[in-house]
Amino acid sequence: MNVAIVGAGRIGGNIARQLARAGHDVTVSFARDPAKLETLAGEIGAHVATPAAAAGGAQVVVISVPWGAIPSALEAAGPLDGKIVIDTTNQFGSGPMPADGQTAAAFNASRMAGARYTKSFNTLTSAFQARVAHRDPTVVQWLCGDDEDAKETVSQLIGDAGYVAVDLGGNEECSVMEAPRRQGAVYGEEYRLPEAHAVVEAVKAGRPIPPTPQYG
Repeated sequence: MNVAIVGAGRIGGNIARQLARAGHDVTVSFARDPAKLETLAGEIGAHVATPAAAAGGAQVVVISVPWGAIPSALEAAGPLDGKIVIDTTNQFGSGPMPADGQTAAAFNASRMAGARYTKSFNTLTSAFQARVAHRDPTVVQWLCGDDEDAKETVSQLIGDAGYVAVDLGGNEECSVMEAPRRQGAVYGEEYRLPEAHAVVEAVKAGRPIPPTPQYG
């Protein structure tokens, strides 16, 4: 699958590395340091392109930039109509923010009109994600979005990257996977499948999620 990484920093770079290792055709773009982008591409066998060229030739576009850089990244990437988008961002720092009670996923989906929007890879630090890829027991990457077919494709990519996808529902139902780290949320916490399934059941039932699991 052709995958464009717009913002190949720590999280985006790990996604690029894992998907290239799995055999996907990866193009990296939009970095503050072009030399580091070239080095990463050389290490993993990826291509380097402008955001517009990378997104234009991709089936899946990963948006992995600081929150304040989202507007410039989207402008550089150009139209995303019909593209599956994986948004890894969190609402820290400056820039336009969601309205009170609106999830960051719903807000960002509205900024990517026409895209087949999903959100994932945002709840764990980049170092932890890199360390636990392909580990047994497999670590969960939470997923949300309103396009069921897009989520199925992204679930497969999450598996290829060395994790297991757990779907929390639509863009309006995923607040527990969004920043900040807090009681009653999965953001910032490691989850494995049994405990993740219990979270999904609680979210669907409108109940508080179970206590954060502790793994030895």
